[in-house]
Amino acid sequence: MYLTHLACPRCGARHDAHRPQNLCSCGSPLLARYDLDAVRRAVRPDDLAGRPADLWRYRELLPVADDANVTTFGEGWTPMLPAPRYGERIGVPGLLVKDEGLVPTGSFKARGAAVGVSRARELGIRRVGMPTNGNAGAAWATYAARAGLRATVAMPLGAPTITRRECVAAGADLHLIDGLISDAGRYVARLIAESAGSPGEGIFDVGTLREPYRLEGKKTMGYEIVEQLGWQVPDVILYPTGGGVGLIGIHKALHEMRELGWIGATFPRLVAVQSTGCAPIVRAFGGGATRAEPWADAWTVAFGINVPAPLGDELILDALRDTSGTAVAVDDEAILADLREFGALEGLLLCPEGAACLTAARRLRAGGWIRADERVVVLNTGAGLKYPETVDVDDLPVVAA
Repeated sequence: MYLTHLACPRCGARHDAHRPQNLCSCGSPLLARYDLDAVRRAVRPDDLAGRPADLWRYRELLPVADDANVTTFGEGWTPMLPAPRYGERIGVPGLLVKDEGLVPTGSFKARGAAVGVSRARELGIRRVGMPTNGNAGAAWATYAARAGLRATVAMPLGAPTITRRECVAAGADLHLIDGLISDAGRYVARLIAESAGSPGEGIFDVGTLREPYRLEGKKTMGYEIVEQLGWQVPDVILYPTGGGVGLIGIHKALHEMRELGWIGATFPRLVAVQSTGCAPIVRAFGGGATRAEPWADAWTVAFGINVPAPLGDELILDALRDTSGTAVAVDDEAILADLREFGALEGLLLCPEGAACLTAARRLRAGGWIRADERVVVLNTGAGLKYPETVDVDDLPVVAA
């Protein structure tokens, strides 16, 4: 294993990667660091071509030492699909959609769960707990069951019903919360504190960015995008941003690949896409702030990005500014309209979070921020079938047989 330590991006403190860790003492998330010189000597991009088509093809850049601890359902290596008709419609003929709805549990959250659960298992953790807007809880419950770990999940009542069923089916201890993910977070924090005094029953906090290894699974999206483009970076990557782990992870992957010499100095411009009903990152970015203030009365049909106070706000904003990117808020009506138009033109039912990125791409192209000749990647972070309410079929006529 090439993992060397965990580093705090805020205060610079170094932490031991070989025991369970949550946040730094300063309150910042921790980032996994690797001996990239040794990785460079051990593997080259051409060496990856013959490996299995899953995220573990990047194993030298992942934090699991013993293959016996790898917990997998074959996640990763999702397709990057051209969208020529919709792209032509909005003036971006080079539009590509990376479809994360095809991974196990139906969302990109499986990437973080696969690596996070594998590392938790390796570190001797037996029970994990987290708040979730739905998909992350479903993924962690599923992978925890696969690894023989117990999972405690707190989920807002407004989350997609199917994610609730996934948690129950995987044997998770599921708690439904009348509130937002921030309320679920406070509830889980109480459960974790209460479990601390029970030998063998302690819950380890695996909430968004509260442990360092979910991000390592998510960063593989960045590696895949670049590898699938022949080790070339696209011009723009649009990412639906709630907790922002995937965006932070892609940014981290880009820096690792540049240090490894696998890509050049130019990065794609990263775009954080939020809803006008919950846009703390957009507001902070537009105001030149380094931290995001909590968003009051948050609500959006794109429930996965309904995160009023993301813990990783500093890291998200740094990623946007480091790549000359931007942050865009789009309204729910436009999200649903683009979701339906894209489905009719391209035959792919996106999740509303992915559709939000289409809306953002359309508006950024109309405003000239995206040029017509640019290669643009949209992340569709989940399967559209998890959100049946986004396509209304109740008024269809019924014909007698």
